[in-house]
Amino acid sequence: MRVARAAAALGALGALAVSALAVAATIDAFDVQKRKGVYSFEANAHLAATRESIYAVLTDFDDNAYSRISRSYKESRYLESAEDGTPIVYTRMEGCMGKRCVSFERTERLETDAPRWIKSTALPEASDFKHATSEFVLEPDGDGTKMLYKLEVEPDFFVPPLIGPWYMKRSVSKGALRAVTRIEGLARQLDGRPPLDPVPPSPSTQGQ
Repeated sequence: MRVARAAAALGALGALAVSALAVAATIDAFDVQKRKGVYSFEANAHLAATRESIYAVLTDFDDNAYSRISRSYKESRYLESAEDGTPIVYTRMEGCMGKRCVSFERTERLETDAPRWIKSTALPEASDFKHATSEFVLEPDGDGTKMLYKLEVEPDFFVPPLIGPWYMKRSVSKGALRAVTRIEGLARQLDGRPPLDPVPPSPSTQGQ
């Protein structure tokens, strides 16, 4: 049961990783690594949309807006800001393996330098992670945008050492096309550009 629960949770973590890859169908590279219980994911991509619109999509948490990117997101919203004025965001994701589903939450500080940079840092006391950070760097690239994305997470649950990186890479590979097409489409709508490709269907069994 512990293995099934961990695999389901890693499926959602994979969706978390791919949900950030907004591209014009070009992902230069991505990789998943694990060191001392910490999973790291890094990707470079080219997006056929302006960075202003991509930034707007990636910082839109209200009214469960992140579910437009991946069906693994069951809730997303802004909370009351921190005392220093830093925005605080809440997300809840769900990952499934067969009929077994696992839900986990993140409450994060959101730091930004619009439209170039976005960083989130989880608050461990209000998250299902001992540590979690994500970072986007958006730079103009021709009539589109070059994006560097980094994710680092240490789950607050047991993950069998042999299934972790392998399963997360598998989840990223399976869900990448769906997630990238959705984000790109949302950004292009804000740009007033026509869509490039239809959004691939999202299997409800995986929730991505």
